[in-house]
Amino acid sequence: MTYEYDYLVIGCGIAGMSFALKVAGPDRRVALVCKTSVDEANTALAQGGVASVTNLEVDDFDKHISDTMIAGDHLSDPDAVRKVVTEAPSQIRQLLDWGVDFDKKDDGSFDLHREGGHCEFRILHHADNTGFEIQQSLIRQIKANPYIDLFENRFAVEIITQHHLGKIVTRRTPDITCYGAYVLNPATGEVDKFLTKVTLMATGGIGSVYTTTTNPLVATGDGIAMVYRAKGTVQDMEFVQFHPTALFHPGDRPSFLITEAMRGYGAVLRNLRGEEFMHKYDPRLSLAPRDIVARAIDSEMKLHGDDHVYLDVTHKDPEETRHHFPNIYAKCLSLGIDITRDYIPVAPAAHYLCGGIKVDLNGESSIKRLYAVGECSCTGLHGGNRLASNSLIEAVVYADAAAHHASEAIKHYDIRHDVPDWNDEGTTHPEEMVLITQSIKEVNQIMSTYVGIVRSNLRLDRAWNRLDILYEETERLFKSSKVSREICELRNIINVGYLIMRQAKERHESRGLHFTLDYPPVK
Repeated sequence: MTYEYDYLVIGCGIAGMSFALKVAGPDRRVALVCKTSVDEANTALAQGGVASVTNLEVDDFDKHISDTMIAGDHLSDPDAVRKVVTEAPSQIRQLLDWGVDFDKKDDGSFDLHREGGHCEFRILHHADNTGFEIQQSLIRQIKANPYIDLFENRFAVEIITQHHLGKIVTRRTPDITCYGAYVLNPATGEVDKFLTKVTLMATGGIGSVYTTTTNPLVATGDGIAMVYRAKGTVQDMEFVQFHPTALFHPGDRPSFLITEAMRGYGAVLRNLRGEEFMHKYDPRLSLAPRDIVARAIDSEMKLHGDDHVYLDVTHKDPEETRHHFPNIYAKCLSLGIDITRDYIPVAPAAHYLCGGIKVDLNGESSIKRLYAVGECSCTGLHGGNRLASNSLIEAVVYADAAAHHASEAIKHYDIRHDVPDWNDEGTTHPEEMVLITQSIKEVNQIMSTYVGIVRSNLRLDRAWNRLDILYEETERLFKSSKVSREICELRNIINVGYLIMRQAKERHESRGLHFTLDYPPVK
């Protein structure tokens, strides 16, 4: 089946939905494609909040900019940092207009949190489930908008470029152009054509490349993999952020996140002997940036042969703790852990990708008519390491920039009608799904073992060799099989794993989230 729209948005988190709301109109129809249901996005799992300068009595843009640059190990793009920080307050007002309910004090001012790497209290939040509040508010707006058609449970297989028109496309081709996407409808088994003037990639993160992750299992790096295969520019993939404090409960996937705001609230990290240890690693103690805290926990675990450490909030007022962190309290209590009296077992888990599809200040990728926003994009904001709670605000700021730019650019574009249907002649349904699921487990194990928090040339070489075998097997299976979400996800996590590994091999230094034993950091 063929669909024609002005805009195609692939992904239903805060980035994709806010863009769709801003471009949709009587003469601008939008197709919003969701991999599963509209409420199953990484946005909904974001606990901490949204960073923005709002308390001008103590905070200012320069402080937020400085905190971002320091956390990013001075690899961040200063223009991108200034853009996000200075435009954040106006986008907070937009979220409020869309119905997002941030917590406030009795006097009506925002109840701001502070998180690791921030010098001031500037995190707006809704209890400890801010992302869920934002997601639900945007869903209500999307469903009420008559100019947005929502396609749930659809899977984008490939973006459409000149390659599908029989032309040779390489990474040196100067005018690669996106004309839409091939999208699988699992209900019919057919791959439909979505032909559009502008396409936005907002497919989220890559956490499911790793065994332990806080991301929903749909986070398989689909958009990044599609753009890479289309010869688009992807960069900074070596910078994978591991959240230091995911709840340690073997068997849970994804892992339940213990928000960094809890450390900002006063929680203290301890090893299994009950000893504080962060003073050995950083003078900021438990409020050091995430990469430092994650490596410190990793070091303590390896030093003592433990599989987790503890987060201690028992010294805080119990009623206040339950009030600020109701969902964390309830989750832990369901496992027999009363966080007002018991230590919380935690361990690092893959959490956020700082790299991705390279975009400019308008959110436009190296492929014409293709924009990327949110975690799948690389704006330059995060550099070597994301400052806590900068991601949600980055998503709405760049969605706004992309919406403004695309609304003008689209006037010069037409829908291309000579795109062929998806060709699956000669393919069959794979006989053994176990081959795919086993390969996914192997990718997870390879990435977690060799391309995790601490790396080395030897580990990366070993990962390269093992992943290469899986790549060859999977490409053969993909070419001979009917398209399915499972084979596509396997293909995508292999592509993403390769990009992380290759770009890690190319960075001959320990910088930001990329820490290698062969190039120890300069002290």
